[in-house]
Amino acid sequence: MPDVDLESPSKSGISSYSLILEGPESTVCAKAPETPRASTAYQSEAQLEEELVAQLCGQGYERVAPKSEAELIANLRRQVELLNGLEFTDEDWGRFFREVIANKAEGIVEKTRRIQKNPVIDFTLADGTLRNVMLLDRDHIHRNRLQVMNQYEANEGTHRNRYDVTILVNGLPLVHIELKRRGVPLRQAFNQIERYQRESFWSESGLFEFVQIFVISNGTHTKYYSNTTRRQKTENARRGKKSSASFAFTSWWTDAENRKIADLTPFTASFLSKGTLLMVLTHYCVFDVTDTLLVMRPYQICACERILNRILVSEYDKKKLGTLDAGGYVWHTTGSGKTLTSFKTAQLAAQMEGVDKVLFVVDRKDLDYQTMKEYNKFQEGAVNGSKNTRALAANLEAPLGQRKICVTTINKLAVYLKRAEGRRGVFDRHTVFIFDECHRSQFGEMHKAITKAFKNYHLFGFTGTPIFAQNAGAGKDPDLRTTAQAFGDCLHTYTVVNAIDDGNVLPFKVDYVSTFRRKSDNTDVKVEGIDTDSAWQKPERLRNVATYILEHFDQKTKRTGDTYALKGTVRRGFNAILACDSIKSAESYYRVLREMIGQREGCGLKVATIFSFAPNGEEDPNGFIDGEELDCGGLPQADRDFLDSAIANYNAMFSTSFGTDAKRFDGYYKDVSRRMKGEDIDGKPLPQSECLDLLIVVDMFLTGFDAKTLNTLWVDKNLRMHGLIQAFSRTNRILNSVKTFGNIVCFRNLEKNVDEAVGLFGDPEAGGIVLLKPYEVYFEEYARKLAHLREEFSFDALDEPMGEAAERDFIKTFSAILRLRNILNSFDGFEGDDTIDGWELQDYQSFYLDLRDKYRDRDRGEKESIADDLVFEMELVRQIEINIDYILMLVEKRHGDNVRDREISERIRSAVAASPELRDKQDLIDRFLEMAGFGDAPASFIVDPRAPEGERHEIVASNWRRFVADSMETELGRIIASENLKPAETRALVSEAFETGCVPQEGTAVAKILPPVSRFAKGNPQAQKRRRVTELLTVFYERFRSLTAKYPTAFGEEDRAEPCVGGSALDCLGAVKPHP
Repeated sequence: MPDVDLESPSKSGISSYSLILEGPESTVCAKAPETPRASTAYQSEAQLEEELVAQLCGQGYERVAPKSEAELIANLRRQVELLNGLEFTDEDWGRFFREVIANKAEGIVEKTRRIQKNPVIDFTLADGTLRNVMLLDRDHIHRNRLQVMNQYEANEGTHRNRYDVTILVNGLPLVHIELKRRGVPLRQAFNQIERYQRESFWSESGLFEFVQIFVISNGTHTKYYSNTTRRQKTENARRGKKSSASFAFTSWWTDAENRKIADLTPFTASFLSKGTLLMVLTHYCVFDVTDTLLVMRPYQICACERILNRILVSEYDKKKLGTLDAGGYVWHTTGSGKTLTSFKTAQLAAQMEGVDKVLFVVDRKDLDYQTMKEYNKFQEGAVNGSKNTRALAANLEAPLGQRKICVTTINKLAVYLKRAEGRRGVFDRHTVFIFDECHRSQFGEMHKAITKAFKNYHLFGFTGTPIFAQNAGAGKDPDLRTTAQAFGDCLHTYTVVNAIDDGNVLPFKVDYVSTFRRKSDNTDVKVEGIDTDSAWQKPERLRNVATYILEHFDQKTKRTGDTYALKGTVRRGFNAILACDSIKSAESYYRVLREMIGQREGCGLKVATIFSFAPNGEEDPNGFIDGEELDCGGLPQADRDFLDSAIANYNAMFSTSFGTDAKRFDGYYKDVSRRMKGEDIDGKPLPQSECLDLLIVVDMFLTGFDAKTLNTLWVDKNLRMHGLIQAFSRTNRILNSVKTFGNIVCFRNLEKNVDEAVGLFGDPEAGGIVLLKPYEVYFEEYARKLAHLREEFSFDALDEPMGEAAERDFIKTFSAILRLRNILNSFDGFEGDDTIDGWELQDYQSFYLDLRDKYRDRDRGEKESIADDLVFEMELVRQIEINIDYILMLVEKRHGDNVRDREISERIRSAVAASPELRDKQDLIDRFLEMAGFGDAPASFIVDPRAPEGERHEIVASNWRRFVADSMETELGRIIASENLKPAETRALVSEAFETGCVPQEGTAVAKILPPVSRFAKGNPQAQKRRRVTELLTVFYERFRSLTAKYPTAFGEEDRAEPCVGGSALDCLGAVKPHP
C-alpha cells in the first residue's frame, strides 16, 4: 500500500486529512471543518484568491511566481530532478521535454493517459544510461512536491488569459482553481474554465493540458470535476458547442456523513490538504477506455477506504478473518455509481499485501455480463470473467499472483463448492468477496456453503436497498434474515435522498392512471387494489392501457422536442420500458401494441420483448424482483414459441439472427441491452433508427440495468419495497438538462407502496425530494411567470431600447418559463391549460436568443462576465425547435400574391430568428427565399400552388439540396484558400466529420491538412494554426450539419442534370407553369 503524508495541523490551525490505512484519519474527513463566520465586509475576488493562497501555504504548499513560460519550465525541470534524484544535462532535458511533456502530437487525452496510466517513463540519457523518470510517484505519495501559483499569464493563445490559482505537482499543473467573488453564480467560474480550454490551455507548450482536476468556487459554494467532464458529458447535437448540461456533472465534496463542504475555507482544509489531494490524484481517479477521466466522489472514496481498512485490520489480527468483523456492507442507492466504487475497491484490495484473490459476485448471469462490461470500461482486461464453472475453477485455482480479480455469479460459485474435493489450497487463500446487490443473493444455503468452505475470507456487500428487521419477512433461517446478519456492520450509507440532493440522480414523477370504473357512480377513479388475474388480464383493459401508452408515448419520452446528442449521434427524446406482471401479460401487450402501431399512420415505434423461465411465478412478499436466468429451456412450449416469434420480428427489424437456444438467446439479451443504451458491440453510438423505443419485460432489465437514454417506466405489476425502488431507478440517470426526472406511469394503485419504499430506503420525510410536486404547484408558478412576462415585456416593448436591468429580468423570467414548460409538458393536462400559443412563444424566444448572442459576444472581450447571474437554457430552447423541413413546407405554399407571400416570408424569418439551430443559417435561408421568388428579383424556380403536394415538395427540395451543395463548396473553398490548406485532404476530413458527427479536436487529423510549418518556430505557430483551422472547420460543420447528412452532398439523378443553356429555370426544372 502507498506511504502517505500524515500532516500535522498547519500553523493556521486548519487540520488536514490523510489515508485511513496508515492513521486515524481518512481521505474523506469524519466531520467537516468549521466554516469561518461570515464577514459583513465586501470581499473582492482578489481578496478571496489571496486568502486561498495563504491557506494553502499554511498547509505546507510552496508558493512560486513564474513570470513566463520559461520560468515555469525551469521550475518543472527542478521538481522532476528532485523527485527522481538526478540532474539532466541541457541536451537531455530538452529532448525529454519535447518528446514526453510538450509533444506536439499529444493533447488532453494523451496527457491524462500519461499521468493516470504511465507516469514513469523509460528514458535513455545522452550517455546511453536508461533511467525510469517519474512525473508522479503513485506509490509513495509523500515524495510528490506541491506548489501553488496564482495570476499566471498565458500570452500566446487566441486570447491572453490570466489564470486564478494553479496547484503544481512536481512542477506540472495538475489542479486548477477558478474563483468568482461571493454572490456570483458558480456556473460562471465553470464557463471561465471552458473559455480557457478553448482559448489558451493548449497554447505555448501545452502544459495546462496536464490539468486533471478543476475546482470552481465563489467562496460560498465550491465544487470539483475532471478535465474531461466538459468534453465527454456535454456534447449535444451541435458537437463542439457545449450546453448547461455539463455543469450538472460537477461534484460536491463532503464529509463521511455526506454533509456538504461548500465554503472555500473548509473545502481547502479538507479536499486540498496535501494527503487528500494526492490520494485523489493517484488512487481515486479512473481513466477509462472511452478516454474519460472519472474522479470518484467522497461517498465512493469513503466506502472504498472503510472496506480496505477492514482488510488491513484483519491482516494484523488474523482471528477476525472469516467473521462478520472482517466484513460489512455498503448502502449506496441505485444509480450512485456502485460499480465504479466496487471496481476501485477490488483493484486496490488486489494490490494489498497478503490478499490472494478478490471475487466479485453477482446474482444473475445478465448482471455477470453487465458487470464485466462495466469493469472492462474502467480498465480493459482488469478482471477475469467466468463463462462457466470450469472457467471459474481456472480463475480460483490460478497460481498466486495471477487472475487476482474475478467476476462470477452466485450459482456458478455454488456449483463449484459442491465439487470442492481436493481444493483445500483454494479455500485456505486470503480471499475477499464483494457481493453486488447483497440484499438478496447471499441468503440461505448458498451463503452457508460459501462461508463454510472458505476459511480466510472477507465478506463485503453493496446494496441500494438493504434488508432491515421491518422488511425482512419470514425467512427460513432466522440468523440470515437481514443484511447486517449476513455481512456485518453497515460501513457507509448514501441514500436516494442524498443522491437527489447532490444532483447525482434525478427525482421521480409518478402518475397513477385509472383503468377501472366503479359501476355504482360510473366515476373514473384511481386503480383499486384488485389482485384478480382475470380483471387485470381483460383484453379491453389491456387495449385501453396500450392505447394510453401510444397516445402519450411522445409526450412522456419527450419525442416532440428537438434533437440532442449522445456521444455524437443525433437523438430525439428518450426510450421506455413496460413492466408486466406475468409472461402472459407481456405476450398480450406485445401483440396488441404491435397491432396498434401497424394501424397508426406515421407511428414507427420499435418494440421488443424479453423474458425467460423463472422457476417461481409468485410475487415475492418482500418486493424482490426475481432474477430471470438467460435460459428458455424451462418455458412452456407455447411461451417459447411466442418468444421465438417475437425474436424473429426483432431479427427482421435489425437484420440479426437470434433465437431461444442458449447461445443465441444470450446474444439476444446482450443486443437488446445495447440497443436500449444506444451502443453497438464495441460501445460506439448507434443511430436512433437502430435503437429500441419500447421494451416489454416481466422482471428482466428492472434491476442492475443502466441506460441514460431511458426516462419512462410504464408499470402494470404490483411493485413494492426493494423491487419498486430498483425498477423506478432505471429511469433517473442524469443525461442532460432536458431529462429532469424519471417518468413513472402506474396502471395500478401503487401510491401507498411508493410512500412506504421511499420512507424505508430514503427518509420518511423525503417524499418531496424524491418525488416531483403536484401539477398545480408547477402550473401556478408558470402562470405567475407568464403574467409577469406579458405585463413587463409586451411585443411593442421588445422593439424599444431596454436597459440592462430589464434585459436581465427578461432573461431570468423566460429561462424560468422554459424550465417549467419542460416539466409541465409531461403532465397530461398542460396542453389544455397552456395559454401561450406557438407564435407568441416563438417571438419571445427570438428576443431571448438575441440577448444570448449579445451577452455572449460582450463576454468574449472581457475577463469578468457582463451577466454573471444569467443562465441561458439552450437545451430547453431546442425542445421547441423549428427545423428546416418546416421552413421548406412554408416555401411550398408560395402563392405568387405579394401580400400572402410577404406574410409567409415573415413567418419564415420569425421562425428562423427563434431557432438556435437555424439562426446562423439566416443568410442562407434569405438567399434561398430570394431564389424562390420571395423578393424583388425573379424566381430561379417556380412552384405552381395548384400542383399536387408531392410535386411541389420535390421541386422545392431538389432546389434546396442543390443550393446547399453549392453553398458548402463555396464556403469550404474560402477556408481552404484563406488558410492555404491541402484541398483533397481537407475535403476528406470534412467528409469524415459528417460521417462521425464531429470535427476531430485532438490527435493528428487536422495537422495533416495544414501547410508545412516549423515546429521550432517561436510562439508555436503550428499549434495556433491547428487550433484556428479546427475552429473554422467546426463552425463550417455546425452550419451545415443539420442541412445535409454527408459531404459531398448526394443528389438524385434529376439534381445532377447539367445546367440548361438558353432555357429558363422553369424549363430546366420541369416545373408546372402557373396559369395566368
